[in-house]
Amino acid sequence: MFAEQTHDQPYPDIREAVRALCTGFDSAYWQRVEEQNAFPEEFVQALTKAGWLSALIPEEYGGSGLPLTAASVIMEEINRTGGNSGACHGQMYVMGCLLRHGSAEQKQRWLPGIASGELRMQSMAVTEPTTGTDTTKLKTTAEKKGDRYVINGQKVWISRVQHSDLMLLLARTTPLDQVKRKSEGLSVFVVDLREAIGKGLTVRPIRNMVNHETNELFFDNLEVPAENLIGEEGKGLKYILDGLNAERILIAAECIGDGYWFIERASNYARDRIVFDRPIGQNQGVQFPIARAYVNVEAASLMRYKAAALFDAGKACGKEANISKLLAADASWEAANVCLQTHGGFGFAAEYDIERKFRETRLYQVAPISTNLILSYVAEHVLELPRSF
Repeated sequence: MFAEQTHDQPYPDIREAVRALCTGFDSAYWQRVEEQNAFPEEFVQALTKAGWLSALIPEEYGGSGLPLTAASVIMEEINRTGGNSGACHGQMYVMGCLLRHGSAEQKQRWLPGIASGELRMQSMAVTEPTTGTDTTKLKTTAEKKGDRYVINGQKVWISRVQHSDLMLLLARTTPLDQVKRKSEGLSVFVVDLREAIGKGLTVRPIRNMVNHETNELFFDNLEVPAENLIGEEGKGLKYILDGLNAERILIAAECIGDGYWFIERASNYARDRIVFDRPIGQNQGVQFPIARAYVNVEAASLMRYKAAALFDAGKACGKEANISKLLAADASWEAANVCLQTHGGFGFAAEYDIERKFRETRLYQVAPISTNLILSYVAEHVLELPRSF
């Protein structure tokens, strides 16, 4: 089966090792986690202990110092084996802002703990209820008072807060009407959730269609030490955007893993399911959609590798990162629909895992950036068409 043919793909040793770990967390495990609406703690711990979640942290801080291409393979293989990287991918990329823009003292203070798994930094609080993607108009404020900043405001759709120790927070430190450019005046802070929750920070879980821990946050005079400011005050949006290319490439890899999983399931079922004395996969009406889905996943994977290679080379990759996320999200969603359609009624049965993965991969049409906004980015910044908003 094509899913086992890893010899001609990058990092075959990593693929095999991650796949071996993930086989210990089978369908029964994920169904149990789903039924209990629980966090896959044992799975995340196993990945952490094996060092996979510290892949991007430099060796000097206890990580592996691997390139983003290798990290994307890790995320792909988790989803390709039927798992869900959404529970842990934040530990891999959120720390990038600290790594690139934090002070030497901050990096030494936090990165070794993140690398070892002693500290979890899985959350990034940017989105707000009334502004959405219009980030420059966010209303959460951080007012400096002595050696501390006082935070007030609200965030929404903030993932993994209940399973993190540290969180990145983007807040406005200079009012919008007092800056020359609307992208200025925003700052990034590291919030120690162990100290903040219940002492100025209230967390309200949001029940949703996926077993994904996400929350609404309320800040009421939360005090954060001034030493937790990342980089320069007022340049936080630039720091956050700087890390989004890595996030999009890794999410694309997860979608690619989902796509391969769906295609393998659909192909196996179409090969084995006998109706009217012949395999349903013998019918072109069944095999053509599966074949097209496979073609599109393969194409998305190639764009993922191109984007990751540019990122690893330190070159501009905004276009490629966005395109890879769009292609991969579309390909995985197409594959999900094909897989469900191939299985017919059985695709809706929880024991087949298809309906769970179907819901999980649907998320990436919307987050971490919607496909429509990617098209808007390409239209404006690549094709030089007039800005649409």
